[in-house]
Amino acid sequence: MTPAIQIQGVRKSFGDTVVLDGIDLDVAAGTVLALLGPNGAGKTTTVHILSTLLRPDAGTARVAGHDVVREPAAVRAAIGVTGQFSAVDALLTGEENLRLMADLCHLGKVEGRRRVAELIERFDLGEVARKPLATYSGGMRRRLDLAMTLVWRPQIVFLDEPTTGLDPRSRAEMWQIVRELSAAGTTILLTTQYLDEADELADRIAVLDRGVIVAQGTPTELKRLVPGGRIRLEFDDQDSVRAVAGALGHAPRDDEGLALEIPSDGSLASLRAVMDELDRSGVEARSLSIHTPDLDDVFFALTGHDATVPDATVRGENAAREEVAS
Repeated sequence: MTPAIQIQGVRKSFGDTVVLDGIDLDVAAGTVLALLGPNGAGKTTTVHILSTLLRPDAGTARVAGHDVVREPAAVRAAIGVTGQFSAVDALLTGEENLRLMADLCHLGKVEGRRRVAELIERFDLGEVARKPLATYSGGMRRRLDLAMTLVWRPQIVFLDEPTTGLDPRSRAEMWQIVRELSAAGTTILLTTQYLDEADELADRIAVLDRGVIVAQGTPTELKRLVPGGRIRLEFDDQDSVRAVAGALGHAPRDDEGLALEIPSDGSLASLRAVMDELDRSGVEARSLSIHTPDLDDVFFALTGHDATVPDATVRGENAAREEVAS
């Protein structure tokens, strides 16, 4: 099956600043791909290229089977874009914003009103739909912004850092909306700097750092790239700890906690080996827990730094935003 999004060798520079340095990326139809990286890594520039707002300097990108440079109109007809900041008209009510979008999409009066009512209900905006946007919380604005993106039922949705600045409740609501869209078959490219968000929502993750994709895979696959996984066994007495430690090749002991920590790659095979050894030794563990590296560990291991990036890279991303706005 042809991927919903295909990127091959895409490069983009602003002046002397290279923002994207030959990236390759495929997104399967009906899946969620999280493009993960710190501010300035090139995430927004990637979305702008895929949504035809910027032209790549080199390489090719296809969205819904259409080339973003040669067939921009066909690409735009297939996509919806929700940017980092709500693109709603503050002088209108929520319902009026949605009706305006329905009219711009030429849905017709009857179909447009039906679609607006459907989205108001789906995004839980009924109580505020006819109120001015000045009364909306940040979460309400983001829900309205996404509802406007979905008026014409796009095949592919780009969500560029959709939860930035939201409180925990609003963030959880946005996560649920993403899950529902994915379950309905919509392809989603989600950019985020929040590792827990990528872990929670994505079928696959691509780690973008300084304009280069440094790793791709499922969350589980990426976590297995980093050593440090372990299985922790806790016991009732020291004799049990010693017996099992010897049987497992003198696994590291936590004598104070009456526990063993056995290195593990997080696979079922490694867990089964530990359980089999417990059975052979005739010792029963009080508790068993599995600890694996999280995406913070993965990101630091892959990039060698945390969520900060060089000023030059950030300036390049800012240049991208200025070019789109102008």
